[in-house]
Amino acid sequence: MGDMDRTTFRSGSPWEELASYSRALRVGPQIFVAGTTATDEEGNVVGQGDAAEQTRRIFEKIERVLKRAGAELRDVVRTRIFLTDISAWQEVAQVHGEIFRDIRPVATLVAVTALVDPEMLIEIEVDAVVTSADLGAG
Repeated sequence: MGDMDRTTFRSGSPWEELASYSRALRVGPQIFVAGTTATDEEGNVVGQGDAAEQTRRIFEKIERVLKRAGAELRDVVRTRIFLTDISAWQEVAQVHGEIFRDIRPVATLVAVTALVDPEMLIEIEVDAVVTSADLGAG
């Protein structure tokens, strides 16, 4: 694949420049979304102390970048969830279930020791594949 098949999407976060990564990357029909946390445009954590609310906010952010890349949540084939408090797994799973009820991507949920900000309870990344019927959208 040549460079024309690879499209990067940025959010403007200073971390993208510092760490040399993209918010999302589309290669052909595949879209890879970087680890996403529940922060607003100013970098403040939203839903402090509430893993379910942070999960909702994260999937809203992921949905926005997927749309920019020519995809929808229905194109998600894998989710990876990193949770700092495993006791919150059921509330996180419930939100995941509400969003992906009819999509059913493969999913991983693991507990981690910490994220970069102690107020961040969860980080999520997704992979998506745009189906052939949707290829013209991207």
